[in-house]
Amino acid sequence: MAKFPDYKTASVDSLIPYARNSRTHSESQVDKIAASIKEFGFLNPVIVDGDNGIIAGHGRILAAKKLGMDEVPTVEASHLTDAQRRAYVIADNRLALDAGWDDEMLRVEFEELQEMGFDLKLTGFDIDEIESYFDFDPVSDQELEGSDNPYTSKVDAPHYQPMGEKPKLEQVYDNSKALGMIEDIQNSNLPNDEKQFLMAAASRHIVFDFEQAAEYYAHSSSECQKLMEDSALVVVDLNKAIEQGYVKLNDKLADLFDIDSAGGSDE
Repeated sequence: MAKFPDYKTASVDSLIPYARNSRTHSESQVDKIAASIKEFGFLNPVIVDGDNGIIAGHGRILAAKKLGMDEVPTVEASHLTDAQRRAYVIADNRLALDAGWDDEMLRVEFEELQEMGFDLKLTGFDIDEIESYFDFDPVSDQELEGSDNPYTSKVDAPHYQPMGEKPKLEQVYDNSKALGMIEDIQNSNLPNDEKQFLMAAASRHIVFDFEQAAEYYAHSSSECQKLMEDSALVVVDLNKAIEQGYVKLNDKLADLFDIDSAGGSDE
């Protein structure tokens, strides 16, 4: 029968790591856990054995220390026998590894979170992993053989033809949130180098409408078109796009584009 142990708060310094813990935690993983705790809160309590010994949650404790936390929520699992406790240290880490991903559903979630302005790296995925869900379908080894440019063998460069009137720039992008953040930064008492850094980061909150950007491109001068291609607002030359770090135009990854710190676009 399932047990329902008690929850309580414990001092971080009072918790004792399991000396024979076979699970390792890299610095980068601890950083991810810390970022998750900072964003969402400490939602996954540390499991302890009744004598402040950690059964599960070693990575969370390392992250809590990195964040300077004094206390964390814990779950008392004193009902476990010594054998059960030692086995659960392994099982808690191993059982999660058997889960898989519905790639299409994950892609949809990433897209919608991106539209909401959420930092996808806080999901625990690396940026390369995240970007892979927005790329073209992978090709097989057989399809790659003999290809001069296998990375684009299944990608067709889009053609941009005017479909209507040229949009106004305010229809192409929304920088209202970024401008508000930049104003707060400029009015702060921070050193100028920190202000410049934070203003550059604020540009990540600019939201682009890439359908409107494509229409704007189709109506623009050759000079404006070149600059829009250079910043990957549109993709025409796929080889050039790959060289610059872009594989295919994607209307969800707005934070990949190079926007100046004043809050304007490069076009």
